[in-house]
Amino acid sequence: MKRLPLACLLAALAAALPLLLAATRPPQPNAKAGPGLPGPSARPSVKRVAWRSHARPRASQSHLAAAWRSPERQRADPAGNRSPHPKRPSGATKAKSGEPHLFVWAMESRHPHAAMEMKPGVRSPQGLGRDFLAVFNVAPGAKPFGKLVAMLPVGQASMAHHTSYALPPDGHLYANDWLGNQTYVFNLHNPLHPRLLRQFGSVGNFSYPHSFIYLPNGNTLATFQYSGGFNHATGGLVEFAPDGHVVRSVSAAVAGYPNIRPYSLAVVPALDRVVSSSADMMGAQPSRVAQVWRLSDLTLLKTMVLPGSDPRTLPDVADSSEPRVLADGRTVVVPDFYCGLYRVDGLAGNNPTLRAIYDPGYRFCEVPVVEGQYLIWNTQSGHAILSIDMHDPEHPHEVSRILLPPSNDPHWIAAEPGGDRLVITGYGAMETEVLFAAINRSTGQLRLLPYKLNLTRRWPNGWTGSAIPHGAVFGN
Repeated sequence: MKRLPLACLLAALAAALPLLLAATRPPQPNAKAGPGLPGPSARPSVKRVAWRSHARPRASQSHLAAAWRSPERQRADPAGNRSPHPKRPSGATKAKSGEPHLFVWAMESRHPHAAMEMKPGVRSPQGLGRDFLAVFNVAPGAKPFGKLVAMLPVGQASMAHHTSYALPPDGHLYANDWLGNQTYVFNLHNPLHPRLLRQFGSVGNFSYPHSFIYLPNGNTLATFQYSGGFNHATGGLVEFAPDGHVVRSVSAAVAGYPNIRPYSLAVVPALDRVVSSSADMMGAQPSRVAQVWRLSDLTLLKTMVLPGSDPRTLPDVADSSEPRVLADGRTVVVPDFYCGLYRVDGLAGNNPTLRAIYDPGYRFCEVPVVEGQYLIWNTQSGHAILSIDMHDPEHPHEVSRILLPPSNDPHWIAAEPGGDRLVITGYGAMETEVLFAAINRSTGQLRLLPYKLNLTRRWPNGWTGSAIPHGAVFGN
């Protein structure tokens, strides 16, 4: 047999090498999502039960090759915890300027669809591990979409809950484990290397913080549900400096309103105002009020009762929920969990009032976000995401809707700065998923995007199984 010259052999080997390497790569999972379909309005009466949905999920699973094969590969601190600064996953590359990432606050869970006990210190039937921050590459053209590029585990999970509603300009994200009464502050300047700046529990007499808003002066304002211990008495507002020290703290307690539980807030710098809502996370007692404060010194100006309020006849979901500032920077609307929408009149003065302006017909509504002239609003009872035209705040009206499967209960929503995408997390069948939608900023039309993130996988820190996401925000 005639021998081939060495040069020919080397050329043949070079040509075959890419094919051999491609054959050894594991297949990438394909994300699937159904289209958003318009549907009829629904009006079921839904009562909040420990802030959980008990809908049974569809089975789903995805796989991700782990960069770390076991927790032992992470350094331990003196308290026996794994290091908050683990190595980045193998294959991670240097962040590109402007490359879009999604920061997801989640908790490890072996039984994510089990009902949660809403009591501190009670062992959850969900089989919880640790809270963590995950960073995904969500560039629309990325292949594969949604690659996990960093994971930062922190403390023991009790109930991973709200984060800042958007990534603050200083890159410091607040993320809360509500039942654990622990809040973590992350430095996200480098998405591939998130850092834990600090964590805190109670602040003075206040405990169980819920929501966090970045202020124009660089500080962060937070709502604390309670004072004097778990579900004991009314909490208040706390303002933090960028380094974490407390600038001021004020009580939300008002004589005659013992059930006030500060929940969320909206900041109106143009009017030197803050509007806070009141809703007990335990659903133990209704309050049906919202409060107005002076931003510059956190003086309480008015406790406003929602119109038509009678706590004896309305369910606890009728409490005020998530105030939002409209596009003009001066108008605030206050939703309640019973899907009522109210406008704050006279906000610039010292005697503001609430006026009902809209009701979409559903009876369990959750987190909204303002995108231009539109209020995008999650409704669990309708299993839908609504787009409400707010060009004329006196006459809001629905212009678009994404109708999800009846097993999906959307809760959290956040918008992509400078883009048209929305990120949604929730309960039921979507408990371990992250969905994406898009909005036409000119018309308010919504559409469900054909990709999502599945948080059931093998995780880089050694956890194999599901994670439950809650707060999720876009960043670069």
